[in-house]
Amino acid sequence: ERVQLRTTELVTINHELEAFSYSVSHDLRAPLRTIDGFSLALEEDYAGVVDDAGKDYIRRVRSAVQRMGLLIDALLQLSRITRTELVREDFDLSEMAESIAADLKEQNHSVDLTIHIEPGLRVFADPRLLHIGLENLLGNAVKFSSKRPRAVVDFGWAPEQKAWFVRDNGAGFDMHYADKLFNAFNRLHGDKDFKGSGIGLATVARVVHRHHGRIWADSAVDYGATFWFTLG
Repeated sequence: ERVQLRTTELVTINHELEAFSYSVSHDLRAPLRTIDGFSLALEEDYAGVVDDAGKDYIRRVRSAVQRMGLLIDALLQLSRITRTELVREDFDLSEMAESIAADLKEQNHSVDLTIHIEPGLRVFADPRLLHIGLENLLGNAVKFSSKRPRAVVDFGWAPEQKAWFVRDNGAGFDMHYADKLFNAFNRLHGDKDFKGSGIGLATVARVVHRHHGRIWADSAVDYGATFWFTLG
């Protein structure tokens, strides 16, 4: 009875947190649209009146608003992953990764980028959720290796780990902070160096945990990073 009571309490708390997150994320959009609209009007209609310093302030306001919009989108995605019903099916994970890789190459055409995808990998999982997770993992790998003369990203199956992996030759990170990787808004690199919401890896972890799997990483500063994940 005590276990049932605690379980009921946890379910109620989780539902309340999800509803709160979803409501806040939606309610924040209205004032952001107002700020963005009026700052755009200032930028366009008063360009001849505002000096260079004023124009710079307006650009910063608009940039901050747009960043906030991206954060809200990321929060909504995280919230949806928690609420979405898990529907598993057998599908080609390599094919999904190839599609994501093609999009990333198009988005990063200025980067000398090579993405190796191991062929023939199949999985029994929710394709919608796994697409979100893999998109974040591969996207992070590309982002953090984009400043290399030649960025290299690998995706495949590691028999010794019995897990899928995403590896890059990018900036890497100090393993001392590895326990913070999968928490929302914990970033190991400054926004000036690498843009991001700080929610990507938390989203990946949520996808993996929904599949009763686990995720972990290994890295060293300036020597790239490898992320492994399993699916139960």
